[in-house]
Amino acid sequence: MTTDDFTVPEITVPGLLADAVERVPDNVALDFLGATTTYRELAAQVDRAAAVLAAAGVRAGDRVALVLPNCPQHVVAFYAALRLGAVVAEHNPLASPAEIRAQLDAHGARVVVAWEKSLAKVCPGGDLQGRTVLAADLTAALPRRSRFLLRLPVPAARAQRAEMRGPVPGGVLGWERELRRAAPLPADAAGPEPHDTAVLLHTGGTTGTPKAVVLTHRNLIANVTQNATWISELRYGSEVFSAVLPFFHAFGMTLSLTTAVRLGAAQLVFPRFDPDMVLAAVRRRPVTFFGGVPPMFARLADAAEEKGADLRAVRFAISGAMSLAPEVAAHWERVTGGLIIEGYGMTETSPVALGNPLSPQRRPGALGLPFPGTEIRVVDPEEPEVEVPTGEVGELLIRGPQVFAGYWANPEATAEVMLDGGWLRTGDLVRLGADGFVTLADRRKELIITGGFNVYPSQVEDAVRSMPGVRDVAVVGVPDGPRGERVVAALVLEPGASVDLAAVRRWAEDRISAYAMPRAVTVLEDLPRSQLGKVLRRVVREQLLGSRQPS
Repeated sequence: MTTDDFTVPEITVPGLLADAVERVPDNVALDFLGATTTYRELAAQVDRAAAVLAAAGVRAGDRVALVLPNCPQHVVAFYAALRLGAVVAEHNPLASPAEIRAQLDAHGARVVVAWEKSLAKVCPGGDLQGRTVLAADLTAALPRRSRFLLRLPVPAARAQRAEMRGPVPGGVLGWERELRRAAPLPADAAGPEPHDTAVLLHTGGTTGTPKAVVLTHRNLIANVTQNATWISELRYGSEVFSAVLPFFHAFGMTLSLTTAVRLGAAQLVFPRFDPDMVLAAVRRRPVTFFGGVPPMFARLADAAEEKGADLRAVRFAISGAMSLAPEVAAHWERVTGGLIIEGYGMTETSPVALGNPLSPQRRPGALGLPFPGTEIRVVDPEEPEVEVPTGEVGELLIRGPQVFAGYWANPEATAEVMLDGGWLRTGDLVRLGADGFVTLADRRKELIITGGFNVYPSQVEDAVRSMPGVRDVAVVGVPDGPRGERVVAALVLEPGASVDLAAVRRWAEDRISAYAMPRAVTVLEDLPRSQLGKVLRRVVREQLLGSRQPS
């Protein structure tokens, strides 16, 4: 199936900022804990930062690694690298040292812009490994009064400084100092072309070793245009976006680094998600559009009710990365009076490919309808050329201008997911309804096969999660001889609760088929999650297999 005709503008990502500067130069672009930057000021910083990177040897096609939390320096470095035609390689600043160093080695960036507290991971023992490293001081982006308070010799100030700053090895340059000294890059300097690579994003790792996803300027511009078309009710130059999703993740990147700029919006930028921090900022500058993941919406709605905070300026919200429970959606809409919709995508689709209508016709719990210019098919996972009947479970295939250009230096992995004709295998099992809405069954690689039956972990999790005493659950399959796998439920219990296998089976017997019943339970203190809070079933399974078998 396909949607209406769709045209991708022939521009590059730096063109989004240039357009905002032309249309709303004095509008606030960034509000970082009270310190504001207008679009004109942001563009001036980008021009100086581009000159700094050029002086460090960055040329078109070179990779520039960013190891930064959400902060103004991240936005400036992102646009500065793209302004030169370089490739931005995004990294999670909280990832392990081994993961960050392996990623740096794989894409070969010779210039790194890193948060001070991440420097030990980038250059262990002060060894720059031949790279030019520029250190960003988060406190430099704070309001003047906040910077003054941080210098006070009191325990609270010392603790906050320790959260934001870290030691800087010799040979590492100061990002802010270099920007102050730099002259702007000339306006006529050569830039990128639409089909050039713009960004490398590392996959979240729910299916194995993370890979670097190659996204072109055209991919990003396509998805920005699709987003703006889908949420056409947003008004240019008048919206205030929350920027709580990490910029190094595809969801946060497309909402904050590109779509918000495409709309000339102001952004409340947070280095991490903290409900109290968000509510304090919203009192100062009311948010009108909120992008997040279900746990964020649940915690923020609870905190707003508890503190009597006003979130009624939030007209629209979009949730992604995991299924949005109808009760969480209803609670959010009750607190804000606005609409919340669910979207679906993956890093390989820049990332959004489907979404619910931004109207009362939305379907909480459904992935939604294809985005403009996006085609989908639902096929037999074993024979992807064969489509399954409407309403039956099959693997989702996607084709559209937002589909990635492949995995960096990994043609074998690219060939595994890209079919002839430009169709991307998502690995997600879905149902396509007669009304065109797509609902998720599960990830293909997490499907459990027991006794010849297919068991979808999310369905078992939904049945068990509602059980009294159960706070959270992850369902996985472990080897079980001739039967294939047995279904195991890893439970996180409420304080003081006691739950055993018999109780779980009694609770679920009217909710799921007998073959899908858990055949073992184990209790964990918490569930491992991705950087966006998605439960990592693969890691749960590895934990169970690495310990004694549950019973």
